[in-house]
Amino acid sequence: MNTDRIGRRIAFWREQRGFTQEDFGRIMGQSRRWVQDLEGGQRQQDPRLSVLIRAAEALRVPLEQLLTDTTPAAPNPGRPPVEAAAVVDVLYRDNAEAPPLPLDALRRRLTYCCEAFQACHYGALGRDLPDLVVGASQAAHAAGAEDREVHVLNSRVLQLTASFLHKYGQPTAAPAAVVADRALAAAERAGDPVAIGAASRRVAKSLSNQQRPAAAVEFAIGSARRLHDDLAAAGPLGLSTLGMLYLSAAISASSMGRSPDRVRGAVEHVDQAEEVAGQQGVDLNADWTNFGPTNVSLHRVDVLARFEDGWSALEAADGVDGAAVQGLKAERQAGHLITMARAQLLTRKKEAAAKSLVEAARLAPEEFKGRSTTVNLVKDVVGATAKPGGELRTLAARCGLQA
Repeated sequence: MNTDRIGRRIAFWREQRGFTQEDFGRIMGQSRRWVQDLEGGQRQQDPRLSVLIRAAEALRVPLEQLLTDTTPAAPNPGRPPVEAAAVVDVLYRDNAEAPPLPLDALRRRLTYCCEAFQACHYGALGRDLPDLVVGASQAAHAAGAEDREVHVLNSRVLQLTASFLHKYGQPTAAPAAVVADRALAAAERAGDPVAIGAASRRVAKSLSNQQRPAAAVEFAIGSARRLHDDLAAAGPLGLSTLGMLYLSAAISASSMGRSPDRVRGAVEHVDQAEEVAGQQGVDLNADWTNFGPTNVSLHRVDVLARFEDGWSALEAADGVDGAAVQGLKAERQAGHLITMARAQLLTRKKEAAAKSLVEAARLAPEEFKGRSTTVNLVKDVVGATAKPGGELRTLAARCGLQA
């Protein structure tokens, strides 16, 4: 039995399930070092069948998946991955008997889930988010109209849920839209301008995902205008929310067909966000937005790449402070690397595109799981490369692609 290959298969499926080595060791009743040795083929010359059975059960794969080399299936464009499906399921379940979460537990668990999102630990988020959605909803049902914080927290849980479901594109577009609407209703019930602005951004994203980009732009800009004074007076939290509304409008505008007027309009929305970032002055992560001058610069690159103007996107990227990008959260850094890969492919810089994708996968491997847009970009880069390097071939295999 080839212990090295078994170890690599266990490592592959552990990553697919969103487990760290420490997580998997805890499930198996072992230490992180034990997992490292197992995945490195060093635990024993011939791993006991009982260990492999337990590992297969923990990883939710058939035992044969650990014993034989099979290419993992590419994501089914019509079906979300397991962790997203679990979140969708809970939205339509009768949760009337579930207990509400106490306020301190609601704050703590929401913080944990937001940190997991920004660290691209989507498997962990998919496991924790369903219970949080139910507990927050029940807390809001039990609260009175005067308990504003509970309704704000419920809105923020629903906003995070919408953002998580947006990651998976069309298979989760409909439930993401439902959750975004619920988030906005909860924010309006609280009467909190920051929560209303943040929820409005998720509604705009949902409109764009439903192939209604013009409506998305109108909604985002309308919300920014309506809430402008209240958000501008709310300090960094309000300014970050206002700036992200303008960036949301820019991204939605860039999903429409390219024309000089549309490019000009999208860039103007980025400029509006840049003005807000100038008022804020520094990069912050207020309300988990990563908003500031650097994030605005990254969105400028993204907008140009979405309009398939690769050369302009790369030129804009030249002006981005690399050290400042390193200060952003993993989710934002990985998103920029993926954008760079798209722009580099557009300009036939195939080796650079491959390097950007490999780096993004190293930083945030779960950005390449169950996400058809990212997997399709890997496929395009592989297809454009005559002799893909070993790291690109490995990434393609992890995405369920032939290289």
